[in-house]
Amino acid sequence: MAGHSHAANIKHKKDAMDKKRSKVFSKIARKLIVEARLGGPDPVTNASLRLIVDMARAANMPKDVIQRNIDKGAGVGSDAANFEELAYEGYGPGGIAVMVECLTDNRHRTAPEIKKIFDRAGGNLGEPGCVGYMFDLKSVFLVDPKGKTEDEVMEIVMEAEADDMEEAEGQFLITAAPQKYSELKEILENAGFGLEVAEMRRMASTEIEVAELDLAEKLKKLVDNLEDNDDVQNVYTNHILTDEVQTQLDAKS
Repeated sequence: MAGHSHAANIKHKKDAMDKKRSKVFSKIARKLIVEARLGGPDPVTNASLRLIVDMARAANMPKDVIQRNIDKGAGVGSDAANFEELAYEGYGPGGIAVMVECLTDNRHRTAPEIKKIFDRAGGNLGEPGCVGYMFDLKSVFLVDPKGKTEDEVMEIVMEAEADDMEEAEGQFLITAAPQKYSELKEILENAGFGLEVAEMRRMASTEIEVAELDLAEKLKKLVDNLEDNDDVQNVYTNHILTDEVQTQLDAKS
């Protein structure tokens, strides 16, 4: 296959985020606050909060830190916090579609900061809806098969009514409808798989293959700068790298 796979791209994304552990904690903390504020502080009755708690545990966030942020969102204590969710859409170098999800306590600070990052990268911030239609929300799992064959994995995935599965570097990327997240996660765990990634994310319905190192570097810099912003939660693009370009980028990092 000429292009780099979804699974390999998500694995690279996970590895990069693992290196930014403190930044990951900060972003998850904001999610905990918002979900506890919107749906209540009990993960048993608040499915969205339960998903974020799962993410926090996967990132090895301490239990007391998880609870403290849930309490903030529920308005418990003197340091209760209030954040709102915002989405920004635009185009990066090469006309690549970019979608940025934020949690902020000051939209008047966040908007100009995001615009500045786009401008410096040679891209431009667009109007709401300009690229959002290109991305579909999915349940996403990157799994270690723990010795099971591809056929065995496929059988489990089909029975769970997942949408798709692909293999890369001995691991499998499984995608499903958003409402299938909890059910599929439980099925995969009960089957004995190791879950490298278990999350809800937006995936591009149509992708643009990037085979030029210079463009790939510009896009990486744009994404890195966006993710370094404290208000940014997730960055999605519709580009996918060829294996050769990904290898060249890895050698430089």
